[in-house]
Amino acid sequence: MSNILELKNLQKHFAAHKAVDDISFDIAQGDIFGLLGPNGAGKTTLIRMITGIFYPDSGSINFDGKKFDPINDVVKIGYMPEERGLYKKMKIGEQALYLAQLKGLSRADAMKKIVYWFKKLEMESWWNKKVEDLSKGMSQKLQFVTTVLHEPKLIILDEPFSGLDPVNANLIKDEIFGLAQRGSTIIFSTHRMEQVEEICDHIVLVNLGKKILDGTVHDVKQQFKENKFSLKLHEPPNAINSPSFTVNNQKENMLTVTINEGFKSNDVLKYFIENNNTIESFNEILPGLNEIFISLVEGTKAKTRAFETVA
Repeated sequence: MSNILELKNLQKHFAAHKAVDDISFDIAQGDIFGLLGPNGAGKTTLIRMITGIFYPDSGSINFDGKKFDPINDVVKIGYMPEERGLYKKMKIGEQALYLAQLKGLSRADAMKKIVYWFKKLEMESWWNKKVEDLSKGMSQKLQFVTTVLHEPKLIILDEPFSGLDPVNANLIKDEIFGLAQRGSTIIFSTHRMEQVEEICDHIVLVNLGKKILDGTVHDVKQQFKENKFSLKLHEPPNAINSPSFTVNNQKENMLTVTINEGFKSNDVLKYFIENNNTIESFNEILPGLNEIFISLVEGTKAKTRAFETVA
């Protein structure tokens, strides 16, 4: 599959601060891509370069098979920032119509798409309300609609579930999957790692302006696995003594173990079978993205502090 976006050696400095320091990655067309990092990592600066708000000091951006042209390509991008970008005193229907026409839609096409999305997200009765009268969750739904209704090739969603109740969060999540299936590419930025695991195909983690992780969610979790497994036996085992694994935790017939170096999962199973234990389940425990995120970010900070101390 071709790439919708290719970032090569991007750099952006503000005075002496390196907000983005030689970052490169590609995003395949139709992917749901997680752009992750702690506050101040460089995510917002990256997004602003991708949307043409900032120009990079060096490096290049290719969009849809050619060099990114901020003037002409911006209409192919939908950006939903974490901060509200709506006019508080303007009526909702008029605002959606105005923003759609800014993205190049005719009034007739804009009306047709607004009616479709308002009906789909149960917003039909909102037309004459003002943004200032909406709850945070309601304004989030409106901002999502104004981001996607012109059917952009690239959709950037920064904390899209903020303020949404579980029902509406699921509604928006289903629409994100639907947009990707219809060919849109989505950059999803959030601090909620459980949402990333559920939604994203591929992730990049940035910290202190640098890329520190790049891969599919599956491959990243495999990369950081620690040979930990959970076991459920029919009955609690007798005293355990095996060189093949270490017991991390045991509660009656439930155990978590770490396989020791030089041994395999079959050695664990063999031990319990030979000791007349009936194994009801045996599953590998993979680390969560939240665990990986914290470990890598803290590791980057520690390296930076060590470097600054030596310098």
